[in-house]
Amino acid sequence: KSSIWGQCIKMNLYDCLPSAVFLFDHRVFVNRSLTLENIKCYGFDMDYTLATYKSPDYESMSFELMRDRMVSIGYPHEILRYKYDPSFPTRGLVVDTTYGNLLKVDSNGNILVCSHGFQFLKGEDIRKYYPNMFIQRDDTDRFYILNTLFNLSETYLYACLVDFFTGCTRYTKNTHCFQHGDLLMSYRSMFQDVRDAVDYTHDTVSSQNTPSYKCLQPNLPVLLTRIKEVAKVFLATNSDYNYTEVIMTYLLESNVKPGSPKKSWRSYFDLVVVDTKKPLFFAEGTVLRQVDTNTGKLRIGTYTGDLQHGTVYSGGSSDIVCDLLGVIGKDILYVGDHIFGDILKSKKRQGWKTFLVVPELTKELQVWEERKSIFEELKRLDLYLAELNKHPDTTSQEYRDIGSIHMRMKLLTYRMDMSYGQMGSLLRSGSRQTLFASQLMRYADLYSSSCLNLMHYPVNYLFMAPPVLMPHEVVSEASSDFESSPLTLSSYPLTNKN
Repeated sequence: KSSIWGQCIKMNLYDCLPSAVFLFDHRVFVNRSLTLENIKCYGFDMDYTLATYKSPDYESMSFELMRDRMVSIGYPHEILRYKYDPSFPTRGLVVDTTYGNLLKVDSNGNILVCSHGFQFLKGEDIRKYYPNMFIQRDDTDRFYILNTLFNLSETYLYACLVDFFTGCTRYTKNTHCFQHGDLLMSYRSMFQDVRDAVDYTHDTVSSQNTPSYKCLQPNLPVLLTRIKEVAKVFLATNSDYNYTEVIMTYLLESNVKPGSPKKSWRSYFDLVVVDTKKPLFFAEGTVLRQVDTNTGKLRIGTYTGDLQHGTVYSGGSSDIVCDLLGVIGKDILYVGDHIFGDILKSKKRQGWKTFLVVPELTKELQVWEERKSIFEELKRLDLYLAELNKHPDTTSQEYRDIGSIHMRMKLLTYRMDMSYGQMGSLLRSGSRQTLFASQLMRYADLYSSSCLNLMHYPVNYLFMAPPVLMPHEVVSEASSDFESSPLTLSSYPLTNKN
């Protein structure tokens, strides 16, 4: 513990370490303090958590299968010209099935970005659809949130369809649909067709050559072995047994060193549950049944016995998992990539500790380091506007034209967003956080770009959350920041209007 590494672990100060020793991409970030020593059970999702997919190859393959399916059910052959563009979609977008728009919103439903097909709408054009620049997110019949990385290809496909029909002269565009003779194509029906294509092509996507689209993670067996020495470990996935068998065999059995004993992938877990139907799994759940691992078929009846090691189960619920493993909610750290199905529901309904896997964080961190100066200027402009109104006089008739300030802020926000992609960052739009970011901060105790980053921490590590100040507590800090800022009132001219 006298080494630099030991001292930094003890002090929880990874910034002390040289970049060659510990990279930002390897860090686990903390929203709420958590002691690994108190965790008695680790749970893992499979897809995009233990199993990672080669991007954008995987999304491109999925897109092409769904696009071809759309043509096979009658959509125009012209859509075959569209190719997947990874720079367009991002997670957390909302589909408005009434108007066909893709929306990026904040936690309250305020619109940050809006596109119709590939046309990005601004100002008054957005207000034609949404007069208050706001949507009611709880209207789930109309608004569909694209929460998972699996949604990227269908997000792009839907944008392609809207783009095609908008520009096709054969179709007349109405507010809620396109029309050609007696054929009416609504935005809602188009989205449903895309969702059906996702379901139809799922088995084909799943059966694609594993090495071509899945990433082999050599350290995964090491991580699971290390955890299993100090805690119980379970796998809970929505995938069926046959697909789980293929993926987990590839991840845990295909990279065995010559001369080393071969272990079954199931031996890394105390409990394996497939077909969980999350988020239903975290509520009333479904019938728990045993899986015949020789055939992949479910055995009849409901399983009511004790935990049998080596047995694979189907369905069930989070309560049943706790009973079988002999643990309670606060003892469990659940690791998953789905902000709603894995993290939000396990936290709200069961009180589990949560670890959100955010693969996009690697790029987010890279862009943030490169473009942080833009964000700093946005903060200074916010402080500048606050300073202008620091001592309001209700009797004054003076009007300050701050249009140039707002224009500068919009330009900076656009420049920062475009550094991430056409839809901007997963986590923010300028200085405003997205819905995804707010849910991450509220429901994920820990988050990182990969669950493998747990390997960089001792199994008894204390993750300390940074102190969070409320707005009234940061007034003095904000004032001092403003006073030390090079930004002055003369930087942005004001004009008086009576």
